[in-house]
Amino acid sequence: MGLFNRSKTTTATVTAVQTPAGPDLGHLTGDWAVDTTHSEVGFSVRHAMVTNVKGRFTEYDGKLHLDGTTPGNSSAELVIKVASIDTNQAQRDEHLRTGDFFAADTYPEIRFRSTSTERVNDDTYRMHGDLTIKDTTRPVVLDLEYTGSATDAYGAERVGFEGKAVVDRTEFGLTYNAALETGGVLIGEKVKLSFDISAVKAA
Repeated sequence: MGLFNRSKTTTATVTAVQTPAGPDLGHLTGDWAVDTTHSEVGFSVRHAMVTNVKGRFTEYDGKLHLDGTTPGNSSAELVIKVASIDTNQAQRDEHLRTGDFFAADTYPEIRFRSTSTERVNDDTYRMHGDLTIKDTTRPVVLDLEYTGSATDAYGAERVGFEGKAVVDRTEFGLTYNAALETGGVLIGEKVKLSFDISAVKAA
């Protein structure tokens, strides 16, 4: 997988936890690669105190290990290319790549690595992990919904998840802001992350 340097990547430590009984999804057990052409990694942040700016990253790589019978043994890794940020406004995107925000030339990747997973109910899971932005790593919790699995027209097994999380951007060194004449600030500190994932099972 293009963005993973296998010589430097270590295996994530996954802590199995007790989960409530649910449907047996044993057929999902195995390794999966995120299909970036049918997935989306997005975010939204409050702008000028009145609305939200939405964006996404268009270049990323991800892999999952799923244990459908014992979800606590599942894990995930995601590597995002910072320079691929897209908020549908070129000037804003260029600013986000600068040292005011992500400093993409110095810190070209955002990384997530799970540390534990638990089933909340039949189709809902919670994944704990470490998020790294600009060499700062903080714990984050993803709420995940299993949206189904199927064999596609080309014979590939697919699985889908939708996820969300909220992080404080200032905890990762993204502190740039500007005061508004009417009070308040230009950019909110809380960032909502969203994941719409389609993954293909490894042969």
